[in-house]
Amino acid sequence: MEILAEYGLFLAKIVTFAVAALIVAAMIMAAAQRGRNQEDEGELQVVRVNDRLRDNRETLEAHLHEGAGRRRWLRELRRSRKKEKKAERQKGNDGAQRRGRLYVVDFQGDLKASQTGALRRCVTAILGVAEPGQDEVMIRLESSGGMVHSYGYAAAQLDRIRRAGLPLTACVDKVAASGGYMMACVADRIIASPFAILGSIGVVAQLPNVHRLLKRNDVDFEVLTAGEYKRTLTVFGENTEKGRRKFTEDLEQTHQLFKDYVSEHRPAVDIDRVATGEIWFGRQALDVSLADDLKTSDQVITEACDERDVLLVRYERRRTLPEKLGLSAASAVESGIMKGVEWVRAGRFQ
Repeated sequence: MEILAEYGLFLAKIVTFAVAALIVAAMIMAAAQRGRNQEDEGELQVVRVNDRLRDNRETLEAHLHEGAGRRRWLRELRRSRKKEKKAERQKGNDGAQRRGRLYVVDFQGDLKASQTGALRRCVTAILGVAEPGQDEVMIRLESSGGMVHSYGYAAAQLDRIRRAGLPLTACVDKVAASGGYMMACVADRIIASPFAILGSIGVVAQLPNVHRLLKRNDVDFEVLTAGEYKRTLTVFGENTEKGRRKFTEDLEQTHQLFKDYVSEHRPAVDIDRVATGEIWFGRQALDVSLADDLKTSDQVITEACDERDVLLVRYERRRTLPEKLGLSAASAVESGIMKGVEWVRAGRFQ
């Protein structure tokens, strides 16, 4: 047991040293690359969803046949593919009108709405080729909200689609709350899964205050400002009732802007009823007009493939070496923690 304990300590030291080395290397590389403009270091990717769904369906169907039956089925499939390609070429030569397109964009929101840059590029690319009256756009949205200005900017990107005359659908499979719903309400239609979370039309701000702790330890913290309301509340200084009142007034003004924005885009909503900061699940959201239909995004896309060419558009930024090292280190730490939890659950440390 002593040998095992010593080996465990040695292994822990090695792992700690390796993680520390990765962090130091990442910091050095980050310092070396500081100042480089990474704004445009990425590429636009387009996936034709119709082909992906067809390939999945045919792969499954091929496994349902055996022996000679599979060979016959594959021959028929090849003939069918050739006929389809010939028909498409002939249609193009005849100048026939193309099928409408549905452009699909994904948005995974965090506190800062960090994917807004990628969303902006996707929207710009789509607006450059989409034809009003023929094409549509769908955003698969998942966000529980975050900073007001960040999500206001993200919502403004979706407004560009509406202003260009393209129908916009927002699909919410899991959650579109607070800033997430600010984005969703821009769409012509909001489609939610039955237990998706929507709403939370409210504003919240919270911060700790350690002034009394500093005071007990004879530590002074001074805040110097020019302007009566330049700093209303502070973490280290003493907060005043006047500052709290002003801060609350600012929150109320922001809340009113949020309510006005939702009312503008969804006039059927009883804003006084829903703008209480509450959340609604999909079925409930339908009753209060926060959503228009109950479906999953997969169902919407599958149905659209029968009538339209469905294109998944995404912008992938190339990760720098420090980012890759950081992600590797974070993944290793997370994996170690999860293994430790599993060991504890399995009684390995009894």
